[in-house]
Amino acid sequence: MALFNLKKLLLKKDTSRLIDELVDSLGVDILIRDSVGNSLYGDEVSGPLVPPPPVGVPIVSEGQAVGWVYGDDGKTAVIASALNYLVKTEVEKKALATEALDKYNELTMLYDFVERVNAFNVREIGDFLIKQVLVQIHADNVSVMVYNEKTGSLEVIAASGTCVESETTLKLGMGIAGSVVLTGKAEIINDCLSDKRYISRNNISSLICAPIKTKEKTIGVVSAGTIKPYNYTANDLKFFSTLVSQAAFAIDNARLYEHLKEAFITTINTLADTIEKRDPYTGGHTKRVMNYSALIGEGLGLSTRDMKRLELASILHDIGKIGVSDNVLLKTSRLTEEEFDEIKMHPVYGQEILSHIEELKDVIPGIKSHHERVDGKGYPDGLMGEEIDLIARIIAVADSFDAMTSDRPYRKGLSLEAALEELRKCSGTQFDTKVVEAFLNAYKKNSIN
Repeated sequence: MALFNLKKLLLKKDTSRLIDELVDSLGVDILIRDSVGNSLYGDEVSGPLVPPPPVGVPIVSEGQAVGWVYGDDGKTAVIASALNYLVKTEVEKKALATEALDKYNELTMLYDFVERVNAFNVREIGDFLIKQVLVQIHADNVSVMVYNEKTGSLEVIAASGTCVESETTLKLGMGIAGSVVLTGKAEIINDCLSDKRYISRNNISSLICAPIKTKEKTIGVVSAGTIKPYNYTANDLKFFSTLVSQAAFAIDNARLYEHLKEAFITTINTLADTIEKRDPYTGGHTKRVMNYSALIGEGLGLSTRDMKRLELASILHDIGKIGVSDNVLLKTSRLTEEEFDEIKMHPVYGQEILSHIEELKDVIPGIKSHHERVDGKGYPDGLMGEEIDLIARIIAVADSFDAMTSDRPYRKGLSLEAALEELRKCSGTQFDTKVVEAFLNAYKKNSIN
């Protein structure tokens, strides 16, 4: 295990300022060396000093001395104590970031695997299955129902005609379809009106049902029926059941894929909420920026792929704030120029964090560049116009609008009209004209309030 980098900590402005203030207030001359004796503070003599003098007070990380503070015996302990606290805090931050990345990597690996195995969603599979049934089986109505474990009900995911069952949801055991799911056995009912289980009001006379089964369990049912009496045969049932069984694996995979997507998005939202909670004055900021961004993206006619990029980037646009010190992030008064310089690093920190996650690499430009300006006066890279990723240009408008309309300790938020006027005024300089126009159009449609 590599030793904690004490030199890197001491090079931070906040740390060096704190040590300077402690030295001045205590009125003591100190010397700080790393674990091998290299001078880091208070001594111009370079080169290792091995072994370090015995009077030094150790700076410890995870049970190992990473440095020593030398000086007056009583007062150096105060400085060493402060450094030990800072070291512990840095280690905890690094551990938090590592844990979050591990969870992301685990989820994205599963997400990517399932995506490659099956690219269809459940409803698309249901629609495809119905088309095949209507070609191969005599039927006026076909429905595909899948069991929802959360609600304990069967839900119609695809249907053609007037729908075999009159209800869009069924409890297990209700109706013929619900009964087939419980038994796991396909059935022919050529006289539905004489069957006590039949609950449809669609005047279906004849019906054929087959369970959607995986190796472990029954996950749904497909029903096909005719309005006029029809004599379904054993061959019809066999062929129908074969079609349904072929779709079962794809439906199960698609459901797993959708669950993983939900887990992936939930985990991302959870991490974003965790970061947001570090700043009590930005409650709900991430969700509002996501909603504003989505409205702009829809107005610009973004593709499904770009809308997904936009969703993830807007959720994670402030993730880099995990690297900003609390005394700057939580400051209740206006930031100094030096403090603002530190805040301006959060897009870069966001890039560094997400660069380790393969599935989020195409989201990074939207996160890193959301504080760029179309006139080239933004940060961190001073990009101009279309050099800036469109996703970033969208988030820039959404983020700025929310910042303008939110109350802060040192100022009250602008009214909606005042904030919209500010967007108009900065269109073409700070913000992309097309993006501002899309946002204003969404406002006119009462989508923003």
